Amino acid sequence: MRWGRDKGLMRIFNDWRGLAETCRGAAVALGNFDGVHLGHAAVVRAAHAARPDRKLAVLTFEPHPREFFRPQDPPFRLTLGHEKAAALAALGVDYVYELPFDESFSHLTATEFVRDVLFDGLGAAHLACGADFAFGHRRGGDVPFLAAQAEVLGMGLSIVPPVTDAQGPISSTRIRRLLQDGYPERAAALLGRPHNIRGEVTHGDARGRTIGFPTANIYLKQHLEPARGVYAITARLPDGAWVKGVANLGQRPTVGGLESRLEAHLFDYSGDLYGQEITVALHHYLREEKKFASFEELKGQILQDAAEARALLDK
Repeated sequence: MRWGRDKGLMRIFNDWRGLAETCRGAAVALGNFDGVHLGHAAVVRAAHAARPDRKLAVLTFEPHPREFFRPQDPPFRLTLGHEKAAALAALGVDYVYELPFDESFSHLTATEFVRDVLFDGLGAAHLACGADFAFGHRRGGDVPFLAAQAEVLGMGLSIVPPVTDAQGPISSTRIRRLLQDGYPERAAALLGRPHNIRGEVTHGDARGRTIGFPTANIYLKQHLEPARGVYAITARLPDGAWVKGVANLGQRPTVGGLESRLEAHLFDYSGDLYGQEITVALHHYLREEKKFASFEELKGQILQDAAEARALLDK
């Protein structure tokens, strides 16, 4: 698979075995990279800085190991496939080794991971990781183990300290908490960009259209559910254009909804998006989701929400 970026094409590989020699020998950043936040960006930059003469690569896993080991957990992902790829491409990554995390892979020992995957498979010239990187069966490998193995095998290693702010280390966990608490602006500061939700536009119940506010409806699926309520948003359309709007994220209690979804009303847009993928960026949290006594009351509130969203987005 290939992903376009400004300077050439980023290539995505789903296996470490049988790679062409031209796709081996990179400087490789290691991790889950959920969110591709500022801390992740530092690991990617460290890999490039150590060996700027080599291709820049990221090794990550799909699904996220937490999804594999704890499938009963509520969805928690900040970035799914396409958005993660776009964020990595924006950092100048040439190759992404997105390895399937399955039963077989989960049983690789730490030694097998380093020797079979990183050395024999990828032929990594240099590795970069955070200080808390753990790998192998039952997380049997840590950074000191990786450093020892890399030295024996002749691979360089950069250990990247956490990127911090006044509240401490930047992490995916912190960003998830900020989004769930209704602070998308603070989450964006740690991500380096607004939090995005990407998905296919599906048919809803068309109630918004009847009151003059047609919506593009997206189910969250594996995405983390941020705080339920109304947001000022922008949406990237299939043609790459960005459009401002307002969105409700939640279960729609006024109409008796049961499953959370994102309903985005795009300002001054009238095209048909059904069946196409769009990306919705959350910029400002306007208010909590609430149940209204009537559609007229709901319509009045939407008018207020839309005006507030326009004002914030136009600043």
